[in-house]
Amino acid sequence: MKLSQRVQQLTPSKTIEITATAKELKKQGHDVVVLGAGEPDFNTPDHILEAASRAMKEGQTKYTPAGGIVELKDAITEKFQRDNGLDYNRDEVIVTVGAKHALYNLFQVILDPGDEVIIPAPYWVSYIEQVKLAGGVPVVIDGKEENAFKVTPEQVKSAITDKTVAFLINSPSNPTGTMYSEAELKALGDVCVENELLVVSDEIYEHLVYGEERPVSMAAISPELKERTVTINGVSKTYSMTGWRIGYAAGDARIIKAMSGLSSHSTSNPASVAQYAAMEALKGSQEPVKNMLAAFRQRRDFVVDRLQKMPGIHCNRPQGTFYVFANAEEAAKKTGYDSTDEWVKALLEKEKVALVPGAAFGSPSHVRISYATSMEQLEKAMDRLERFIRANT
Repeated sequence: MKLSQRVQQLTPSKTIEITATAKELKKQGHDVVVLGAGEPDFNTPDHILEAASRAMKEGQTKYTPAGGIVELKDAITEKFQRDNGLDYNRDEVIVTVGAKHALYNLFQVILDPGDEVIIPAPYWVSYIEQVKLAGGVPVVIDGKEENAFKVTPEQVKSAITDKTVAFLINSPSNPTGTMYSEAELKALGDVCVENELLVVSDEIYEHLVYGEERPVSMAAISPELKERTVTINGVSKTYSMTGWRIGYAAGDARIIKAMSGLSSHSTSNPASVAQYAAMEALKGSQEPVKNMLAAFRQRRDFVVDRLQKMPGIHCNRPQGTFYVFANAEEAAKKTGYDSTDEWVKALLEKEKVALVPGAAFGSPSHVRISYATSMEQLEKAMDRLERFIRANT
């Protein structure tokens, strides 16, 4: 049977490959520690679960508008005003089936074949594939490790061509945990304004930040940037609601209307009950978020402190998210492996610890370690990782 060219150009996911191997080992009875999770290990907070239950009992189980219920849109606009100092109207907001869906729809409505999107590396795995699926061309620029994986305005300028449509930024970043300062965002934004580029600002990890410096929304920097920024966010990471599949986007009303139109012919509406749960997440108590963040901070510090003592491993202390992006190239070579990909596979086979190889994120020297699991599991994983390194050097 024939397959379309668009799907044949997709790159297989290394994350899925490692996860599948880990699951198979678990089925065989092995004690596998999986540090590849892109989701909090906490359950959705009780007050959100109760809101979903109420919605079901009240009959909120039918179709909704494709772009989301007005009550949730209002909660989102209130969130933007409260957390980011941004004012949006309802027609400038869309609710989607997760933040990934918001990104997918956005690229579908802004890109024609051959249009280019500048994407900093390391990058989240789906950015590249979604641009390609929309007929666009991903143009990757490298954030250097010595610069905390951040790209510079000069790099963005040099990547711009007459086909460039957009610049994508993710701060705090998956996989690195890096967060751009307001001054750094402004400098990048100025380049985009000067060259009339759309800014796609993925802010899904905005509340998972550990230092005193708070994240800044790109659209909040200036009126000129707000006009040409589409902000992507959702409830998945902050409220441990990954399975509820509620994301949202805010930006130019014409773009948002086009995204809603696309949803009406593809997914239809996001799940009705999940929308009421998301409304409670945004409007209700934020105390569970603080508790989760405190646990993540403790885990981050434990993992980083252990990694920094292991021979051949180099890593920064991430400012946000729940990932550590560690350079394992030296460790791989010392233990006799030609690449970190091979090293990651050997670690899983010999010590039953699953990490995600950095090649999945455009940085083959690194590995991504998720600390969104219990301290007991993290201690076990770090012990096994250190044993694997020291036994082979």
